Amino acid sequence: MPGKREKVVVAMSGGVDSSVAACLLVEQGYEVVGLFMRTGVKEPEPVAACSLPLLQRGTKGGSSGTAGLRQPASPAAPGSAREHKGCCSASDASDARLVAGMLGIPFYPLNFEREFDSLIDYFTAEYARGRTPNPCVVCNDKLKFGRLIAYADAVGADFIATGHYARVQASRLLRAVDRHKDQSYVLFGIERAILDRLVFPIGELTKPQVRAIAKRYDLPNREKPDSVEICFVPDRDYARVVRERRPEVFAEGDVVNRSGEVLGRHNGLANYTIGQRRGLGIAVGRPVYVTHLDVESNTVTLGDADDLLERELIADRVNYLVDAPTGAFRAEAKIRYLHSAAPAWVYPLPGCAARIAFDQPQRAVTPGQAVVLYDDDVVLGGGWIR
Repeated sequence: MPGKREKVVVAMSGGVDSSVAACLLVEQGYEVVGLFMRTGVKEPEPVAACSLPLLQRGTKGGSSGTAGLRQPASPAAPGSAREHKGCCSASDASDARLVAGMLGIPFYPLNFEREFDSLIDYFTAEYARGRTPNPCVVCNDKLKFGRLIAYADAVGADFIATGHYARVQASRLLRAVDRHKDQSYVLFGIERAILDRLVFPIGELTKPQVRAIAKRYDLPNREKPDSVEICFVPDRDYARVVRERRPEVFAEGDVVNRSGEVLGRHNGLANYTIGQRRGLGIAVGRPVYVTHLDVESNTVTLGDADDLLERELIADRVNYLVDAPTGAFRAEAKIRYLHSAAPAWVYPLPGCAARIAFDQPQRAVTPGQAVVLYDDDVVLGGGWIR
């Protein structure tokens, strides 16, 4: 607990997690300032279903648990837990402002519209390169924490806080107590220098405990479902977003097997990702999966399940949250948000890169996704799968 009335800025998204984080900070005696991230992203008008399959649903703060992109979405029932799709909408801003008013804390919206436009550019550019992006990691790294620290400095705040399920102890980033909600994977890219200024008030709690606190405070969003979509794609139609900025990605090309035999045609590399099985439109008499995307030849390669297994990967832009190693070391490596971290050897390479060799081959290692390294609960760092 703080020994004096220290000042903290808290990112309030309008969801129950960040709202409870703000409640706990006030309860603990901090001087709290609430901030809302205004993105300028508007939900598109409903349109008739297009022929492109939807990309697979993700989760707030990370990519989906499998590498496949397209599982057609069934409509959400009104009032169901699936109804709340993105975050940072006008209704989310209203919820955040209302909670701040209940707590009696200042509340300010920050304009992130320009930064979000560059985030969408990154998202579409990665698909154009035949890679599967992870915008939630980039958002945390480049946008949220960067801007929060700048604002905290501007108003003389000691700390910044969010509603992430993670922990900071002794200048180290740790997994959350609730492993089912842990979001440390999407935080690996933050600067080590700011760790001592981060506060994650709900990192020691489970989701039911967070809901119980929201009920105790009688928060208006206490039953609000979690966001399940990328905030700038609330309709789940990733292909629409990519097509708007990179229409050339939807050029038709060949679908081939590992021997190069043509099996059919595809309608754009952006419709595919490593490990995808559904929505291929190819019948070969057995299950097949996307194993490779070649931008140069504009081909999609299909193979068997065993063809998805990889024993090694190369990661670049590696960011360490501990002292940078000088030699090989053991770690558990997590290659997707919902992937179970696997034991591996990590070999540092020149240029902020690393070679990661798994004890057992891993399925659907996907370029563009993040690989995050752990020592038990401690986040050692991570990088981007090349």
